[in-house]
Amino acid sequence: MPAPLPPGHAEQSRPIRFGIVLLPNFTLTAFSGFVDLLRLASDDGDLSRPVRCTWTIISEALVPIRASCGIQVTPWATFDEAGTFDYLVVVGGLLHSGPAASDATLRFIRTMAASSATLVGICTGAFTLARAGAMDGYRICVSWFHYWDFVERFPAIAESNLIADRLFVIDRRRITCSGGRASIDVAAAILLRHLDASIVQKAQRILIVDDAQRGNAPQPYPPGLDPASHPKVRRAILVMEQHIGDPLALTELARRVDTSVRQLERLFIAETGKSPNVYCRQLRVRMAAWMLTGSDRTVADIAMSCGFSDASHLGREFRKEFNEAPSAYRIARSHAHSPTGCDA
Repeated sequence: MPAPLPPGHAEQSRPIRFGIVLLPNFTLTAFSGFVDLLRLASDDGDLSRPVRCTWTIISEALVPIRASCGIQVTPWATFDEAGTFDYLVVVGGLLHSGPAASDATLRFIRTMAASSATLVGICTGAFTLARAGAMDGYRICVSWFHYWDFVERFPAIAESNLIADRLFVIDRRRITCSGGRASIDVAAAILLRHLDASIVQKAQRILIVDDAQRGNAPQPYPPGLDPASHPKVRRAILVMEQHIGDPLALTELARRVDTSVRQLERLFIAETGKSPNVYCRQLRVRMAAWMLTGSDRTVADIAMSCGFSDASHLGREFRKEFNEAPSAYRIARSHAHSPTGCDA
């Protein structure tokens, strides 16, 4: 890796070289956010030329790689043609769908790990870096949602080295990121090692992104969830949110997060003071409240969308939570946020 430039110094002897490996079912947001910040910081004006940095999408073959959303990206060069890089960026995505990283990919990562390059794992790219044996002795950032997946797949890696409550972690020549929008923050942190801060900030403004989040910024959590909560509780709440309209039975919820019903109930009581069923009901009621003030859908339609049998069922649960009927809640909040409801 080139020596970092002093703050305010924008001179470069050559571009910063990025090699990008896209894994099967990679997350498009993580990839596009990272590479778009490189593109915008690399040149002046709106030319998008690879002047200050270059990026190359590489793979074992020039065969399109499918993102989790279905969009396909064709690599530009094979591993044999790749040359050298300052940073090798591995972008992951879905863990449980499609093929894992190939043996050729793992070999290439090991080769790069033995070079002077810095390895960057975006989203579940950290899993592949670990599979390649490139993360031994390094701190690793993983999404809280995949924390236990990582623990189960890599029992030899000390849990004390896993960071599941930060956006990204920089540990010497290893950088790992929880994914999503945080990939922009990682790209900014890397570029700030080499470019003038004003160049990076300009690129962020064009993307309509505020100043870069630091690595110690917390990962976002579902509403009402304490960031210090147990990872299995976090995962269970995310699964609840994904099934708002068709709530899962407690046995199925426990199975989804790889624990027993009894253990899940104990964890929820300890972390939230509520049972999983009570928490799920309140989550659905809060979602209904948000929809009442954020849309013009009928109460009956909202009730069905939030997993209640009908408007009366929603009304009963809503009164328990907010001490008023859904229609009265909507009218009061709509008036409070309307221009005519403001003080003169």
